[in-house]
Amino acid sequence: MAGILFPAQDKYLKQFKKEDDPLIAEMEQYAKEHKVPILSRQAADFLEQIVLLINPRRVLEIGAAIAYSTIRIAKILKKKSVIHSIEMSEDNAAIARENIEKAGLGNKIDLKIGNALTIMPQLQKKYDLIFLDADKEDYKRLFDYSMILLKSGGVIFIDNLLWHGFAAARKIPGEYRISTKYIREFNTVFMNQPNLIATILPIGDGIGLGVKR
Repeated sequence: MAGILFPAQDKYLKQFKKEDDPLIAEMEQYAKEHKVPILSRQAADFLEQIVLLINPRRVLEIGAAIAYSTIRIAKILKKKSVIHSIEMSEDNAAIARENIEKAGLGNKIDLKIGNALTIMPQLQKKYDLIFLDADKEDYKRLFDYSMILLKSGGVIFIDNLLWHGFAAARKIPGEYRISTKYIREFNTVFMNQPNLIATILPIGDGIGLGVKR
């Protein structure tokens, strides 16, 4: 299962695919060829809408990969807004830096290389928007740190919460069983967080959207 939509639905929605700038298209193609996990186009479009709606001054991204979503966010941030992005893989970070330079967005993006579980406790100021898209086994701890760093009224946006459809499936391939277990456990925590108005939407691979009380 490549996603959570039926093939006919996916095909129907793709007919509305709008043309992106060359760099966005290049990153999508690179991710496809090198099997780098990035936010789906539908989810990235939705994330952009959230950014435009809330107009965040400070954004934290946990899991930059090749800076696909980083750049899409930074392109529409207002002049004095910034995005801090964390990436563990040095190889991915090197490509991310190249893409950020190509996009001319170095003044809006602060890319931090390392383990988010180590970096996040060192961050001091609150964020208006936090985007979480990292290793699934770390979601719970990363979410806990995110809730500390997210300001009241802030938004958290989390990818992969339907996990290729396996979060709601009875039969799960062996290679997905452990990760699906993590996702299911996390979804229970996310949806029952007392100081968060949360929902899970069937967009892309399943988007968790929450507003901190």
